[in-house]
Amino acid sequence: MPRTVALALPLTLLALAAGGSAAPLDTYPLMAAGPRATSPADEIEQLTWLVSGTLPTGRYADLARTALLDVRRLTDRGAAVAAHAPYWRYVWPRDASFVAVAYARTGHLADARAVLDFLQEVQGEDGSFHARYLPDGSGPPDARGLQEDGPGWALWALAEVFDRDAASAGRYATLLDRSARRLESRAGLPPPSSDYWEVRERRLTLGIAAPTLAGLDAAAHVYAMTGHGARAEEVRHAADRTATAIERVYGPRYPRHLGGEEVDAAVTFLLPPFQRRTVAGAAEAAHHAPKRMRRTAGGVAPGEGWKQDGVSWTPETALFALVAATAGDDKRARHWLDWLARHRTDDGSLPEKVTYDGEPAGPAPLAWTSALVVLTTLALS
Repeated sequence: MPRTVALALPLTLLALAAGGSAAPLDTYPLMAAGPRATSPADEIEQLTWLVSGTLPTGRYADLARTALLDVRRLTDRGAAVAAHAPYWRYVWPRDASFVAVAYARTGHLADARAVLDFLQEVQGEDGSFHARYLPDGSGPPDARGLQEDGPGWALWALAEVFDRDAASAGRYATLLDRSARRLESRAGLPPPSSDYWEVRERRLTLGIAAPTLAGLDAAAHVYAMTGHGARAEEVRHAADRTATAIERVYGPRYPRHLGGEEVDAAVTFLLPPFQRRTVAGAAEAAHHAPKRMRRTAGGVAPGEGWKQDGVSWTPETALFALVAATAGDDKRARHWLDWLARHRTDDGSLPEKVTYDGEPAGPAPLAWTSALVVLTTLALS
């Protein structure tokens, strides 16, 4: 039976209103985008683009192909919006960074560069990023403020693109330098900031600390590989201080908040493919975290402390799939991938959420989940 598609936003959203606080989301309608192709010419163009890169074959070929096409239809001239539904039609630097990496790893380097171009253009001169941006690059859509995981994710994406296109280093010198300086000034334990939960925080979260470490190590890698050895050592020293602080105050359980107990999906940010170093105890913490985050339909919530509404969130579930696949734990990665594949919309898109009774909900397709699924299928293959 076809699922109902809502034509309007829910009355209340789990998100920060401009200048306000988070409110509970009472309803979860499915907000599906239109068809991927509206003519035979569109289909031919999409197929031509797909075969110009690399995608897995076999068990997850359809899942990967559909997810990558959805990522592409959410990207316009480098502006990778989270989804096409009105509230989500903005560019989050975090989500866009994952999109850039998905493009890079599938060999669509021009598309990856366009996303990095957008991030470099909107970034503040001090290396900061707002939580989200209008897709025309004119600035943030509201007064939500800065979100300090942006520079770290941008550097992670830049290093991924650089490893496949070394000539791009000069093109993103500004993005590299600004982001690295921003993170160096926050090395060790950064100050609190909103992270991917999109709520105001008074305590430092792992969702900020972990991308800070990832970004510093990524920047050090790019500096070293481009002949800037002294600069690489400076940034690596800041990364070392950050890693030591994270292990000391978060390990071995790695909870969401500094001094807290509840785990969340940010524990995956301490593992490859995000980190270029081993963070002591992080792999074991990530292995056990889903048991404490599991929801009724079989996926996970953003964290153990998330409200008990039975709703599973696909980006967080996909994060556990990706780190498992990267670590060579194919069985666990396939478990999560199979769950995601079973809970797609009728046209095969990955939604933001899955309700307690297993129905897809929220905007679909969602760029972050789609990019994560592409990366996971590539890691498995």
